[in-house]
Amino acid sequence: MNDLLLEIGTEEIPAKFMPPALEQLKELAENKLNEARLNYQELSVYGTPRRLVLYVQGLPEVQPDLVEEVKGPSAKAAFDSEGNPTKAALGFARGQGVDVNQLTVKEINGGSYVFALKKIAGRPVQEVLEEILPQLVLGINFPKPMRWGYLDIKYARPIRWLVALLDKQIINFSVGDVSSGRVSRGHRFLGSQEIVIDAPEQYFPLMEENYVIVDPQKRREKILKEIHELAASVQGMIEPDQELLEEIVYLVEYPTALMGGFAEKYLKMPKEVVITPMKEHQRYFPVLNAQGQLLPRFITVRNGNKEHLAVVQAGNEKVLEARLADAKFFYDEDQKVKLESYVEKLKPIVFQESLGTIYEKVERIKKGVTILAEKLGVENTVKERALRAATLCKADLVTNMVYEFPELQGIMGEKYALLSGEDEKVAKAIFEHYLPRHAGDILPETLEGTLVSIADKMDTIAGCFAVGIEPTGSQDPYALRRQALGICHIILDKQLDLSLTFLIGQALDNYAPKLSLDREKLIQTIYNFFEQRVRNILTEQGHRYDVIDAIIMAGYDNLLQTMLRAKGLEEVKGTETFTKLLTAFNRANNLAKKAVKFEIQEQFLEEPVERELYQKLKEAQKQVKEEISRNDYRAALETVARLEEQINAFFEGVMVMVDDENVKNNRLALLWQITKLVEPIADLTKIVQD
Repeated sequence: MNDLLLEIGTEEIPAKFMPPALEQLKELAENKLNEARLNYQELSVYGTPRRLVLYVQGLPEVQPDLVEEVKGPSAKAAFDSEGNPTKAALGFARGQGVDVNQLTVKEINGGSYVFALKKIAGRPVQEVLEEILPQLVLGINFPKPMRWGYLDIKYARPIRWLVALLDKQIINFSVGDVSSGRVSRGHRFLGSQEIVIDAPEQYFPLMEENYVIVDPQKRREKILKEIHELAASVQGMIEPDQELLEEIVYLVEYPTALMGGFAEKYLKMPKEVVITPMKEHQRYFPVLNAQGQLLPRFITVRNGNKEHLAVVQAGNEKVLEARLADAKFFYDEDQKVKLESYVEKLKPIVFQESLGTIYEKVERIKKGVTILAEKLGVENTVKERALRAATLCKADLVTNMVYEFPELQGIMGEKYALLSGEDEKVAKAIFEHYLPRHAGDILPETLEGTLVSIADKMDTIAGCFAVGIEPTGSQDPYALRRQALGICHIILDKQLDLSLTFLIGQALDNYAPKLSLDREKLIQTIYNFFEQRVRNILTEQGHRYDVIDAIIMAGYDNLLQTMLRAKGLEEVKGTETFTKLLTAFNRANNLAKKAVKFEIQEQFLEEPVERELYQKLKEAQKQVKEEISRNDYRAALETVARLEEQINAFFEGVMVMVDDENVKNNRLALLWQITKLVEPIADLTKIVQD
């Protein structure tokens, strides 16, 4: 058995490119080896900023033989009446590279056909890998590939070396102007730039000797251990930040953590103002005490060993000092005027070229908040605070701090509002109107923040769709999917009895003076856009695909009712009641599709069974209406299910499709009205019976 080592050596690849690139390399290698009939014991991928590594253990020396049975012409065409091969048989045998006497006859689907047993000898694995490995190297897709030199190749960064070994043998191939070999490179500054790898098993120890920890999991463990030890040394702690940790793992080849400090005067600023330049600009971990308060310390991870750490620490402290000095200057400058004074400065700031300025957007948000507050019947004080928050919600965008650190939008709005003497709930709503900012983020707590958040998000969605900006594939520059999902989560979290089409319509109406709109068409388009967001939520709640389809087809305009309908359907699904319901519904629905008249006329109810069904239907209609009005969808479904006995008696006692048009249409109308009972709840034709 042989081990394979493939190392793709490059210039430093951006950290965010690495995890998906390694996933692709793994998947490509698995697929290509399987296609080539090459079994193996274990396949692993590793990576650092300067290398992508594939390591496969337990490959054979020779590819297994392939025995293939190929179907040929019918036996009748292949052999004459005396059993001699015809031209058809001779040509087929020649084409498959076998002797005509080796052809066999088999029965398939009542016919006899000739077959050739074709054996393809396996090739040496070395030879097969020479074809596969270049495909693996070039098969990885990167978000922003680049060209270099005069080559036609595109890659994340220029390829500088290739190591390809099958045990001690080099697998020969070239990518661009780089040929494979056995020479790797260590850490750019600490390791040798010419490391000869005699065999794959030497690779990892040799790399570590040259200050390269190839395994990202080992780098992660080393980083975590060192940063927590350093924090503990000053009675501090590090808050978990997986995104920052993941980025640092792929920024370094040999991580060593170190601690630095900064002047305590900066702690007088809001915690976020200090942490943002640390994390977003410098990739530092802030150090907190047990109460979650910021300490005048930071931890960073260098790409190297423990030598000269004092020099590295001093350099990092100097850089952070400059960042924090800037932040303090911006913070002090911004406070010289009240937050309200920044609102006028929004007038020249473009939101979107066809949709006007941020100032105009704020005016639309205020209209949206007013309409929402009236629709929900909120107290006047809440409405006034929400309107004040809407007025100020974008003001911090033109402050010095947010201009320099855009990540602080909303956060600084809240801080500056409080410093300007605004009501606490107004200030909090300014921050909350951006929520949720990403998957799993918190939602607004205050009703004021809820109103502004929905109004803002719906304004963006309506405006973008109105001017033809819709998400396509991976393109969603205004994050419309996230904003739509955010609206759904907020409505459900706050249990708001709101109609999606109402929200969409009022947001579009706010654009009416500015844009020429096909209002009804746009409402339907945006409503359809929300469908996938609702499906996602139902899926997260654990509902099966057919239940989701049934609920969606019945509409999802009111999200609260949509979730309750799904819950009610799920509760009865699989019970005896539901089986009865589905049986009765399907029998009625199959014929109800032929109905041309939909009102039932009692004078045409001839038989006792149809009169009995009609009476039960009227009772059920009244009861189902009451149960739906109080959102008791399980009870409504059970009420419909109880019609099963009368429906079965109806089908056994009468012929629906009779010659008398009045009687026939009346019976079809009766069945049609039965199917309409469940229409507001779910489309039961979508349910798959187990």
